[in-house]
Order: sequence, then structure tokens, then C-alpha cells
Amino acid sequence: MLFSHDTECALQAAAALINTVSEAQGQDEITTVDELDTWLDEWEFSGSRDHNEAELAAVRDLRPRLRRIWTAGEDEAVDAVNLLLAQAGALPQLVRHDAWDYHLHATAPDAPVVTRLAVEAAMALVDVIRGRQMDRLGVCAAEDCDGVVIDLSKNRSRRYCEAGCGNRVHVAAYRARRALEQNLERRADTGQRR
Repeated sequence: MLFSHDTECALQAAAALINTVSEAQGQDEITTVDELDTWLDEWEFSGSRDHNEAELAAVRDLRPRLRRIWTAGEDEAVDAVNLLLAQAGALPQLVRHDAWDYHLHATAPDAPVVTRLAVEAAMALVDVIRGRQMDRLGVCAAEDCDGVVIDLSKNRSRRYCEAGCGNRVHVAAYRARRALEQNLERRADTGQRR
């Protein structure tokens, strides 16, 4: 494990949150309060929720801020992470709840959901920056995708987001190779008949 379990989970959740919107594909997976609630439930996000349009708007506004950190250089990322923590008045403390053993929270459970999302991501990014691991944050290598990637692999080989881009790119490459092979076989077959 590269980072602590809660840090890895927070990084994966932050990437997933960022990837709920894609300008390249013209999609947004969190456009309603119900969609936000579903996303928070899927990521087992604890604490209070307002279940209203203001909360939805705040979470949607957080996504580009996190994307900028994800794609920033180290100094810019440090400034942005520090700003997120300062704006939230973050006060790290150890907590244990639900199925989770001790881990860090830096906000009260009744803090606004957007504050908790921002601080959780910022705290995880602190570990990334301190560990000099910014190169583990990236953008999907698929040409038609702008999703972000967190590479938690030992050999630093992750290039594609969670949206199936890696499989899609590899299948397309296989089909292109196969089509070329079949074309060459047909040419060779035609040449032998002459």
C-alpha cells in the first residue's frame, strides 16, 4: 500500500467526483440532488447532508477546483490545498466510525458536505505532496477522455480512468491490428492467384 487506506479511498473518491463531469464527452453525472445523494451513498460518505440545491451547486463548483489541483504543478497544488484547508478551518483529529478503524477527519460531522468533500480530498493530497508523489495524479491517456487518474499501482503503470477507457483503447488497437493483418492476408492471397 502506497498511502494509508483512508488516503487511498479519499483520492479515489476525489478522482471519481472530478470524473462525474466531462467536457470532452459532454456529460455530467451529478445534476440533481438525488444524483448527488446516490454518488455520496456509493462512496459511503458519512456525516450530515442538506439534500438541497445549494449543496448540489457547491459540490458541482468543487469539481473544477479539485481538477486544477490534480493537474497542477507541486507549488500550485500546495497553495490550492492550503487554501481548501484554511477556508474550511480544518482541524485534523482521529476518529473511528462505522466499519472504519481510526483515520483522520478534519471537519465536524455536521459541516457542509462540500466542506467535508474538499477537506477530505485536501488531506489526502497533503500525503501525495509530502510523499513527492504528484506524478501519480494525471489525466486519462485516451484521446477522447478528460477524466482524471490516480495511479496507486506499484509500477506506476496506470494510464486510463475508471470509465473503461483502457479496455476501449486496447480493443480498438486490437481490432485495428487484426484488420491490418486480414488486409495483408487478402493482398498476399490475391498476389498468389495472379
